[in-house]
Amino acid sequence: MTQTTPPAPDDAALRERLLAVRQEVAKAVVGQDAAVSGLLVALLCGGHVLMEGVPGTAKTLLVRTLASSLSVETRRVQFTPDLMPGDITGSMVIDSSAGQLSFREGPIFTNLLLADEINRTPPKTQSALLEAMEEGQVSADGVTRPLPRPFLVAATQNPVEFEGTYPLPEAQLDRFLLKVVLPVPPREDEVTILSRHAAGFDPRDVAAAGVSAVATGADIEAGQAAVKRVQVAPEVAAYIVDVARATRQSPSLSLGVSPRGATALLRAARAWAWLSGRDFVTPDDVKALAQAALVHRLGLRPEAELEGVDVAQVLQSAIASVPVPR
Repeated sequence: MTQTTPPAPDDAALRERLLAVRQEVAKAVVGQDAAVSGLLVALLCGGHVLMEGVPGTAKTLLVRTLASSLSVETRRVQFTPDLMPGDITGSMVIDSSAGQLSFREGPIFTNLLLADEINRTPPKTQSALLEAMEEGQVSADGVTRPLPRPFLVAATQNPVEFEGTYPLPEAQLDRFLLKVVLPVPPREDEVTILSRHAAGFDPRDVAAAGVSAVATGADIEAGQAAVKRVQVAPEVAAYIVDVARATRQSPSLSLGVSPRGATALLRAARAWAWLSGRDFVTPDDVKALAQAALVHRLGLRPEAELEGVDVAQVLQSAIASVPVPR
């Protein structure tokens, strides 16, 4: 692999603005750097993120703070068993003044949508949201309405509570570009969190924490165009394919990575390379994003589940089995 021409100065300034988002988010959210990076990568790819973590790990605060640092609109939907598809996408209603039907936009018409506890609503409503994510548009009464740009859905789910939930099937999970796990913070970070709250931090008022907009939606769209110019050498593309094929041959997995998953890893690696200041993808970029881009696309065999096999470890073994191009 050979290094190509250096990125344009405008690219450097754009990258600096987007990377400054991390510092802004850190003013309100302690730790969770991997989740912030994952959300940035998804925005630059035009993809969506599934965020998994126990209650109280700042999932909602993270998305709200990210929106504030990007000067884009955000909305939150609490998913419940009685939520209907039209409650998210919008529906036709009677306009009392005009006496005719008109379309009322749902909360999905925003830039950052936090779909809280997506696994608490029935599959019909889950599918309506995921269809809009896939197509980037909503259709009602024969009219197609495009969603705003940029557009990102950050869906959350609780990994420890299963009563009254409707787990997303593998085919729907495959629509998410990345799965980001928000762990319980280490002791030092937890002490920092409590110290901030003791000093008067209010998670409902991120502006008071000093969070300000350092980039715009136009910067995200410009970043998306810049990411598409990042070059991928044939040997790196072959490496991604070999990683995907290795998961299909794993004896512990009933479902390996599909070509869509391999494409998602390619897109994410390009965004990571661009954020890292390069206009070409390296195998290290692929490794850095492999877990987040692929782990939710895998299905364990029943006997492996009974043995307590961890799907992340199976994926790591598959990655380790593939020779790295030089």
